[in-house]
Amino acid sequence: MKYDNIYKAVFIDRPNRFIARVDLNGTVETVHVKNTGRCKELLIPGSEVWLTKPANPQRRTAYDIVAVRKRDGRLFNIDSQAPNKVMSESLKDAGFDKVIPEHTYGNSRVDFYMERNGERFLLEVKGCTLEEEGIGYFPDAPTERGVKHIKELIKAGKEGYRAFLAFVIQMDGVTEVRANVKTHPEFGESLEEAQQEGVKILFIPCHVEPDSIVTVSDIKDFFV
Repeated sequence: MKYDNIYKAVFIDRPNRFIARVDLNGTVETVHVKNTGRCKELLIPGSEVWLTKPANPQRRTAYDIVAVRKRDGRLFNIDSQAPNKVMSESLKDAGFDKVIPEHTYGNSRVDFYMERNGERFLLEVKGCTLEEEGIGYFPDAPTERGVKHIKELIKAGKEGYRAFLAFVIQMDGVTEVRANVKTHPEFGESLEEAQQEGVKILFIPCHVEPDSIVTVSDIKDFFV
């Protein structure tokens, strides 16, 4: 996916999880953070960040932070909406007969329902923005919603669906994501249970630029 407009700024601070202050060409701007995770290893005072400016005059903030450069020089996309958009674009060419986003299953909305040759697929997508020593970790903040989604995928697998959980890796150079059990042990337990019950765990590596994030693998190869 590609952003229509992009502006470089410098991160100042983050008063709460929804907003941050940045220096944009010498002016202090309050901007929206498109990620409610902690991102504490990324959003450090003085870090380079990139903003978009949605065309919505009714917004309380004019800009969104979508990318940040980590101290090691790598770019990270922190837009929590990007993983689903990336996956939606990729699934169009993945050979499915039908792709339906935001599909209601049980008591949850699963990100994608797909059909191919009579098979039914359910796909839940998570974005990974936390990295340590070349390994991605999820989540970076406790997520009861994430645990609930895993439980639904396990149930779906038992009912004949092909169930998938995909981690879209929002940085370069990482190909594996592990459960962040230090932050949320229950998520790790649920992920392990899902693997044992046949839910397929996918790692989707991406290339990140200030104005874009794209997969570096052919998505259809993950669903053979």
